[in-house]
Amino acid sequence: MLRMAEEERIEEEPLPAEIAGVEDKESASTPESEAASAPEAETGGETPSPLVAEALQDADDQRHWYVVHCYSGYENKVRHNLEQRIETMGMKSKIFDVVVPTEEEIEVKDGQRRTVERRVFPGYILVQMVLSEDSWYVVRNTPGVTGFVGMGNTPTPLQPQEVAQIMRRMEAEAPKIKVSFKVGQKVRIVDGPFNDFIGTVGEIDAERAKVRVMVSFFGRETPVELDFLQVEKA
Repeated sequence: MLRMAEEERIEEEPLPAEIAGVEDKESASTPESEAASAPEAETGGETPSPLVAEALQDADDQRHWYVVHCYSGYENKVRHNLEQRIETMGMKSKIFDVVVPTEEEIEVKDGQRRTVERRVFPGYILVQMVLSEDSWYVVRNTPGVTGFVGMGNTPTPLQPQEVAQIMRRMEAEAPKIKVSFKVGQKVRIVDGPFNDFIGTVGEIDAERAKVRVMVSFFGRETPVELDFLQVEKA
């Protein structure tokens, strides 16, 4: 039986929706998460990538993915610390992979576009492991780790479909566009015929990555539909 002490929670940072469900399995049969609501393991006839295929395969060797809480902003440092401990403590046969989920994002600043890497779940990393007393101890006592996500004292593994959804998000070919404006806010148009015009956001269409801006043109308000990348917060 695992000797797992009660772990403190950091209340000021709520669990991400995709992984919050592992703490609610007693009260709900289905986790209220983005991963759980997505279609299960549908590939549209395409061969899944190695990461997704691995996430969906049967865990005959009892390896699972677990969510580990750490200090926000130190995810990569914690991953490095854990990888070193796996090496020096001879745990490669029980701890297989450590992942900091990230995705690419395009942001516009001062009229310049740049692609940045953004952490999907700030303050959390994913660890693929066979849960045992030894492997739990190695992960739990890694500098920067504050605890496992789970019910009570027991770490709760993610479902294969949940992991596959996260991996697909990391592998998305088209970077997401960071939107810094809201409806009713002033924005500056940075591209196209209305370049340098100031307008007010009237509508945001996230699915099409379009924004409708009300621009004063020849003394009257005119709606102009633009791509997200054509405007920035004024």
